[in-house]
Amino acid sequence: MKALGIDIGGSGIKAAVVDIAKGELLTERERLEAPEKSTPSAVVEVIRQLVEHFKWQGPIGIGFPGVVRNDVIHTATNLDDEWIGKNIAALVTKATKCPAHVVNDADAAGLAEAAYGAAKNRRGTILLITLGTGIGSALIHNGRLVPNSEFGQLEFRGGTTESYAAASVRKQNDMRWGKWSKRVNRVLLHLDGVLSPELIILGGGASSKFEKMAQQFDKSLPVVPAQMLNNAGIVGAALAATHDLPEPDLKVHSFRAPRPDKTAKG
Repeated sequence: MKALGIDIGGSGIKAAVVDIAKGELLTERERLEAPEKSTPSAVVEVIRQLVEHFKWQGPIGIGFPGVVRNDVIHTATNLDDEWIGKNIAALVTKATKCPAHVVNDADAAGLAEAAYGAAKNRRGTILLITLGTGIGSALIHNGRLVPNSEFGQLEFRGGTTESYAAASVRKQNDMRWGKWSKRVNRVLLHLDGVLSPELIILGGGASSKFEKMAQQFDKSLPVVPAQMLNNAGIVGAALAATHDLPEPDLKVHSFRAPRPDKTAKG
């Protein structure tokens, strides 16, 4: 089974043909600039060009930066408000004559990590956090996606976790990696306390600096770097396009650090 995976970003739209069985790209990634005004018609035209580039005829999976329910867009923070209420799958199918399916972009990355990466064959609750312009999240339970978690929008320290610790915050405020990593640590501790996940996977561009960041992380956090790296969004979108997600072969693993006893005194 093959599918065309497409990852929609604020600055670029990337695509590649994916081998679903292996979770590997069968072609080089192609990237086109996002339209200056990212309206539905403009973005769908870029997708049509990508389909034409690959001479593709078959299922298309799309990772979209917003809340997606049954292929309908409900939020589009970094794109045009005209997206709200639009069925992007129907628009893409009409433009390309190919069946299409849409998921949240962080959820796509979560699907890829669950099927082929750091969460493969893992039991329990697993949280993926992507650090980029914003903070994306995916929640996996026993190999299955719980969609649209949006933990980047949780209230935190007078704002949101995203406004406090996204990678863009580090750049905008010219923060040193150590200071910013401490902020990420506070967010991860907060999410760990709320969800008690068996594993936290750190993704996004910052994950390439994981070893540098991990020095600031609390030792009780069960956090590991993402394995799929920049291919996660494309691969996960392609996987979702098949509507035939693999049944997880779950095995029991013990990989979390012991939690401190919150009831202990002293």
